[in-house]
Formats: sequence, C-alpha cells, structure tokens
Amino acid sequence: MIGKLKGVIDEIGDDHVVVDVHGVCYVAYCSARTLSRIGSPGEAVVLFIETFVREDQLRLYGFMSAEERGWFNLLQSVQGVGARVALAILSTLSAGEIANAIALGDKTAVSRAPGVGPKVATRIVTELKNKVPAGLSIGDSEAISFRREVGEGAAPAAVSDAISALTNLGYSRDQAAGAISAALKQAGEDAASATLIRLGLKELSQ
Repeated sequence: MIGKLKGVIDEIGDDHVVVDVHGVCYVAYCSARTLSRIGSPGEAVVLFIETFVREDQLRLYGFMSAEERGWFNLLQSVQGVGARVALAILSTLSAGEIANAIALGDKTAVSRAPGVGPKVATRIVTELKNKVPAGLSIGDSEAISFRREVGEGAAPAAVSDAISALTNLGYSRDQAAGAISAALKQAGEDAASATLIRLGLKELSQ
C-alpha cells in the first residue's frame, strides 16, 4: 500500500501527474485544484496517496494534504459518489469549503461540481453532516460547529437574520456565515442583527 510519494514531477496531464521516485514513475490521478497547485515538471513534489486495487486495476489518487485525502474517502461513503465524482467535488471546492457546505446544509454549493445533481448533493450534506475527516484543527472545528448551528436552524435569530441579509446581497452562504462568525467575536453574543450586518460587511470588504 502506498501512502505518500516524494519525488520529482515528470509530467502533468489533464487529470493526472507522473511522479519520478528514484527512476520509478508513478501515475497519480488528482483533482484539477491539486494539479493547478502542484508545480511544474522537474520540481520536487510530495503527494498523499490513496491506493485503489481492483481485480483488473491498480490506481493511485494523489492529494496535497491528508485532509483532502480524507474528504476523498469520506465523500465516497455516500451512495452515488465514486472516485470520479469525489475528485470533481475536490476540483470545485477546497477541503474547507466542503466542510463548510456540509455544515451549512448548502447543497447548492456542492452541486456546482460537474456530475453532482441535486439528489446526490442532498445526500452528501445530509449523510455527512456530523462527519469530518481526522486532522481538522481546533479553529476549523469551531468554525464548522458554528456553521452547523446555522444549517440546523439552531443559531440565534440575530445571527440567522444577518446571514440572510448578506446572502440577499449576493454573498454565498459560506461567505456570509464566515463574516458573521467574525462579527460575533467582535460584537459579542448579544449583538443585534444590524450590528452584525455592519461588521459582517466590513469583514467581507477587507
């Protein structure tokens, strides 16, 4: 089982990278986001690897972080999501954006990925609501907990109203939740929605 590759980029294709490890070249299939960040041929690279073994096939999937690899595996626990769809989602959303979309119940964000229809997006945000890959930092966990409260309708009315106001102005639900979360830290838990909106807009303008 291959867990990580450390080598030199030999070639970059539309959906894969070839990594030369001391003369042995490995083909690793990657998301478009990973391929755009990986570097250029001749440069050193480190990839976290997920190995798929089938009767007639052995395929490697490469990721820039263990967290991204964790989401790749977790997404495939949902019916209708295979390796190709999981990579499409990771091509469209970062690991953090996936976590936030699931916490918020934002199936619209998930359905932006090619091949992900409304039904599959709904299953993803529903079935993975209380699941996150290992390796999230405390800060990430706190942010996801806040978004989960918002997604479940358990947030205070002022918070919900402020987020709704920002989304009506054209910001995504994730952007609005992030801005209001930051506003709450400044204004305190008892802040009125008008205060949160003002501080949230200031946060988004930075």
